[in-house]
Amino acid sequence: MNTRRRHATMPEFEEYVRARHDALLRSARRLVHDPLDAQDLLQTALVRTYRRWDRIADKRLADAYLRRVMINTRTEWWRARKIQELPSAQLPDTSVEDCTEQHADRALLMEVIRTLPHQQRAVVVLRHWEQMSTQETAAALGMAPGTVKSTLHRALTQLRHELQSRDRNTASASATGRRTEPMGPPASSRDSHSAPRMSDSTAAEGRRTAHRPLGVPRPVRAPTGSRSGVPRGHQSSWPGSDS
Repeated sequence: MNTRRRHATMPEFEEYVRARHDALLRSARRLVHDPLDAQDLLQTALVRTYRRWDRIADKRLADAYLRRVMINTRTEWWRARKIQELPSAQLPDTSVEDCTEQHADRALLMEVIRTLPHQQRAVVVLRHWEQMSTQETAAALGMAPGTVKSTLHRALTQLRHELQSRDRNTASASATGRRTEPMGPPASSRDSHSAPRMSDSTAAEGRRTAHRPLGVPRPVRAPTGSRSGVPRGHQSSWPGSDS
């Protein structure tokens, strides 16, 4: 870019930077965590974009062009960084923040936003992600400010209903899982079914057999109507009986 064209481009570029500086700085903060590094990243990207400002035919795409420059610059910094290792007898205690819930919420939000129609999704992203005003959103999407407000209201209502519906489904699934969890029988019930139950007559017979002297045969129960306790024809077999 020669000097004459550079001076002609300067006012237009300065106006663009004043209007979009805050939004671009928020984009830089999403790329790097340190606020000072984010400012350096934005300034570097602005310098590189200014050198090619006249090549951007549609200035409405300047934000996208500059964000791409910031991403490329951040990648260059990451590749060129030097890892310094200092020997130490004792390693310092470091704590790592658990971002599991934050990542889960972000993934859920992105999934729910994809359910919106294209126009509602664009309004939500520009108003809440890019922090653009209603007038800026209307100019970027080519619609009236009142349409932006009504579209945003419908989109947020649909997002709220979708999140509530998913929360109810999750709670219902958890409750169903608890109700259908198999439970084993109590210990007393398992013990009672582990061995066959002995009848009262069998138990009494076992007690009589245990106290019977050795060598004494088991008495034979006489049939009904017999006078003696021994069946006929077998009285001689008892010890001490007369022949």
